[in-house]
Amino acid sequence: MIYTITLNPTIDRLLHLDGELTKEKNNRLESIAYDIGGKGHHGSFAMSKLGVENQALGFCGTTNKGQLDKILEQKNINHDFVEIYGKPTRESYVILEKGISGSILITEKGYDVSSYAKSLLFDKIEEKVEVEDTVLIAGSMPPGFEIKDLEKLMMLLNKIGCFIACDLSGEALKTAVKSGVNFVKPNRFEIQELSKQGQTLVETVKELTKTIDYVIVSQGGAGSLCGHANEFYQIKPPTVVVKNDTGAGDCFVGSFLASLTQQKSFVDALTFATACSASKVQYNDSSSFSVKDAENLQKKVVVEKID
Repeated sequence: MIYTITLNPTIDRLLHLDGELTKEKNNRLESIAYDIGGKGHHGSFAMSKLGVENQALGFCGTTNKGQLDKILEQKNINHDFVEIYGKPTRESYVILEKGISGSILITEKGYDVSSYAKSLLFDKIEEKVEVEDTVLIAGSMPPGFEIKDLEKLMMLLNKIGCFIACDLSGEALKTAVKSGVNFVKPNRFEIQELSKQGQTLVETVKELTKTIDYVIVSQGGAGSLCGHANEFYQIKPPTVVVKNDTGAGDCFVGSFLASLTQQKSFVDALTFATACSASKVQYNDSSSFSVKDAENLQKKVVVEKID
């Protein structure tokens, strides 16, 4: 079983503009749609779509829970959340300009998480997670959930002995690296915070793989630099028309972890996850991708081995 933990979930409100976003102008909406938000939730959707059993854990607000539940049901995401009473799950505003690739993302801060809510989550994790499971912790931390709480979560998972994957940033990423995890996916900017002075990107990845099983550095449209078991690769995605890049990295992570549980090789897991991500950016929403399209795109992924 794979468990995803999204500490600061969101509902994505997709704002489709009838043209380009311009200051001092009445920017008219062509349509509004909603999608699941939060890195862990996007990962869960990818896993479910690929037929890999998983469950989403974390927190959610109660005042808009009906809307969140509806989206989760539509996306076939099995979940068991700790509810934050009287508060809404935050929203993210994804602005999509007509005829322009990519998206603009604006996120709300989120609700405060109490000590009681944190204890309920830790109890739930201790009850559910077993040594043979995989746990993905992804996304930002909400107000009230501090680094010391993340350290406690890592200690709990290390005690269980499960596979720990993290898609975090800033101090949370540093904490994950120090805590002893099995997978990290920093981007090209976040990896600099883990580099020693004078180290190249490749040298940093090689250093990290001494203590972390899988290190994947996202480089945006340029692909990713990946390391595992003394094997290092530069992965270059196929060229596609980008409509909405929100959630592309999360799709990669979910697809990659799903591939590992399906006993795929490191390179096969990388190329398929890259292809799933390339399929995702061709959709207007935050999570959709085509498995058939990904299987075709996988043949176009370029793999370069690094000595």
